[in-house]
Amino acid sequence: MINTETFATEVPTRWVGPLRVSGDAVARGLSHTEVSVPLATYETPLWPSVGRGASISREIEGGIRTTVVDERMTRSVLFVTEAAVVANHGAGVIAERFAELQQVVSAGSKHARLIEAHPEVVGNLLFIRFAFKTGDASGHNMVTNASDALMQRILSWNIGLSYGSISGNFCSDKKATAVNGILGRGRNVVAEILLPHEVVHRRLRTTSRELTDLVIRKNLVGSTIAGALRSSNAHYANMLLAFYMATGQDAANIVEGSQGITYAEDREEGLYFSCTLPHLIVGTVGNGKHLSQIDDALEKLGCRENREPGENSSRLAALIAATVLCGEQSLLAAQTNPGELMATQLLMERKEQPGK
Repeated sequence: MINTETFATEVPTRWVGPLRVSGDAVARGLSHTEVSVPLATYETPLWPSVGRGASISREIEGGIRTTVVDERMTRSVLFVTEAAVVANHGAGVIAERFAELQQVVSAGSKHARLIEAHPEVVGNLLFIRFAFKTGDASGHNMVTNASDALMQRILSWNIGLSYGSISGNFCSDKKATAVNGILGRGRNVVAEILLPHEVVHRRLRTTSRELTDLVIRKNLVGSTIAGALRSSNAHYANMLLAFYMATGQDAANIVEGSQGITYAEDREEGLYFSCTLPHLIVGTVGNGKHLSQIDDALEKLGCRENREPGENSSRLAALIAATVLCGEQSLLAAQTNPGELMATQLLMERKEQPGK
């Protein structure tokens, strides 16, 4: 007999920070704000690593600057036709009647809004990648429900299309693909900071030139020869998973969420360092957000305020991007010095495990 009892799995969680963060999504009307962040992880050295980046951010006027570039959620549907000419004609009709499709979505949902229908014809197959605004929800179920209604309406037009699938993998959900970075999925956020050379030397124990060289050689060149797909970073997935688990996100979305680019420049005034995360799939409402510890975490993060739809989730995404920058910067700095990374890991793990 299958046991259907629900139980909790313990994951060590610690609040780290505070981080000093600026940008409209987190500090509207203020020069900056300071926020501590929850990280749930078994890799406990992550806490002091992010903590170092957070501490450094508090030495900088404005701290970590965040910019939310775009936000949307997608679902691609698949139609089957007799021939490519029919599929191409269908794509044209869908474009012509786009306003009608927008009304279908608005009539069936309080929050979903259709903003784009991107076609792709492959032989006799027609893929339509619908993009939606979904308010403060990550929107997985919302866009699937809306796409179901859109398919029904399109099929009712009798233009030679037949049902293929509600999801055609052109979305692209929980898979490392190029399309999400090109056309957008989730929240596209950039976090950046400018550190004076003195701070780089004193706090990161390296130089702007050494760290910039490592970003180029490791993240850009190393990732390229490894065959990375629109991804050039050291360990975004570590911070993302820890933040996702602590705030009730769908953890599988770190697959596409961790596709991002770390960029650095050795400038006259200091080290410019940025992390671009083009597809963060996060929400502040929906499955899991009702749990007491998750609700408490979102409350402490300032993501339970009475704001316009989507603004709480944009705040959350910006805080996640800032956290990623803290951990990325700290790890890369350690890797510029021979032996530092492993020595630090061993020291931290022994502190966390009594008797070793």
